[in-house]
Amino acid sequence: MALVYADRVKEGSVTTGTGTYDLDGAATGFQGFVAAIGDTNTCFYCVTDGTDWEVGEGTVTDAATDTLSRDTISSSSNSGAAVNWGAGAKSIFVVLPAERISGNLTVDNFTDTTDYTSGTTTALTLSVTAGSETNIQVSFDGVTQHHDTYSLS
Repeated sequence: MALVYADRVKEGSVTTGTGTYDLDGAATGFQGFVAAIGDTNTCFYCVTDGTDWEVGEGTVTDAATDTLSRDTISSSSNSGAAVNWGAGAKSIFVVLPAERISGNLTVDNFTDTTDYTSGTTTALTLSVTAGSETNIQVSFDGVTQHHDTYSLS
């Protein structure tokens, strides 16, 4: 059993109460939990009915009706406890909970002195900071460029 991250994973459910979620199949344009996360693996999820919501970690089970257990509730509209769902449709999707992101991501002073096009040497410094703002700062020989996205080829 592994913690798995995957993009564009979303299913519906009409589960009621506070138990395991029965999954109704992938939403149009998305992957299902079994295909993307895998049987017995865990993932972070969010469930909402458009009003109430719950974020947690659960285990995917491949069965006649695929399920997602509610192993740990991280936060919810029910003061951090499992939401006691009433009747109606809900959306369940993979997320990265805010509590799993601590502070800023910083990669600083990465230096590569190889010029991959001509074989000569030149200094390259790359600084990446993600937090309240996301930017990539690239300096070539002391000249700084700021871009939201930057591609080196």
